[in-house]
Amino acid sequence: MRKLYYCGLEQLEARYTLQLQDWNERVFEARDIKYVSVLGQNLDDSKQIVTGSVLDAHGRTFYSMTQMAELIRMMQQGDVTSEDVIFFEDMYTPGIESLAYIMDQVEDKYKPKVFVRCLAQTVDPDDFVCREGMFNWMRKFEEMCAEFVSGIIVANEEFAAHLRIAGFSCPIYVSGLPFGKQEVSDRVAHNTPLNQRKKRVVFAARWDDEKQPHFYMDLIEKYNAIYPEVEFCVCTGGPELKGNNLEAIERAKKLAKSNHVRFKIYQNLKKDDYYRILADSCVLFNCALQDWTSNTVSEADTLGALTLFPAYRSFPEVFANNHNHMYTPWSVDDAYEKLREMFNCITEGNFDKYSLGKISDWQNGTIDRTIDIMLGNGEHWRRNSNDYRKQVAKPKF
Repeated sequence: MRKLYYCGLEQLEARYTLQLQDWNERVFEARDIKYVSVLGQNLDDSKQIVTGSVLDAHGRTFYSMTQMAELIRMMQQGDVTSEDVIFFEDMYTPGIESLAYIMDQVEDKYKPKVFVRCLAQTVDPDDFVCREGMFNWMRKFEEMCAEFVSGIIVANEEFAAHLRIAGFSCPIYVSGLPFGKQEVSDRVAHNTPLNQRKKRVVFAARWDDEKQPHFYMDLIEKYNAIYPEVEFCVCTGGPELKGNNLEAIERAKKLAKSNHVRFKIYQNLKKDDYYRILADSCVLFNCALQDWTSNTVSEADTLGALTLFPAYRSFPEVFANNHNHMYTPWSVDDAYEKLREMFNCITEGNFDKYSLGKISDWQNGTIDRTIDIMLGNGEHWRRNSNDYRKQVAKPKF
């Protein structure tokens, strides 16, 4: 690879995209990779999600198309050659079809390899594109991309399997989810020992149906009825708690005012504010149907909090099949028992059965693995043969 053209995502305060460019560039430079970060333009300076719930609908498309315009300019000037690689952090990049259009009409020496990262989209029944009715046209968009890219890179084995059974036959690679452990750690001045932290459980997912906020609130009511000293909270970067279920939002507001539970809504959090809360909390709790590999688990693990997630889809892989981190999906009773055991271990100061630090270490190597794949040195991460399911149960650490 002569040069890497990196097409990242726009920065959003409430999303890990705020740091994603920096995480990648640190590894590129450490690996002595010659790269060009292809940037788009932002509609404004807010770094907020206004329309939509995952990325801003207008901001995402505007950034992508201006980013593609800049990349096309470089291609037209002959800067991009067949010895180069273009990498997109998101398969859904409006304007990406321009590459196929151009490369079918230029000399071979101007045809770079193209890799895309697929985070979810139509192969995930709980993804927002399915919820919002985008499936029919989005699947066609994905199939179009698969016709000309050199490879699709995904976060975990389970998602690779979903792509396969959805009919995608182009090269698929498993890399993990990009994460920068040192950058996250550097944002917190002091990491309080677990047994000295506030007895607090953090929920850091969107308050949308696919994150199951009602499940979390059911757990809060059950747990606080016996252990009223434990605080539960939800953290959001927005000025108010938002979600696609008004009933869940109203219930959260009522819980926050209730005298029967300890529940707080932390709003308007900058990334460093959230990290300070996390670094003084005991547990990050997740009950999502849709997270696959979540950056929230890497952040919590980096900052020394225990993590409790459902044994669902890719989460067993995330935790290397360590059952102590997982509960039976949809079982509030099992989540309650696993959470109670976590607080018992914290009180006793015995965390040996948890994979503290190892979880984030694995995801921290994702960008290195992604580079290896694009260099042609990562074929052992390719999942194209019919035995791809054999990889699912193998611990990654």
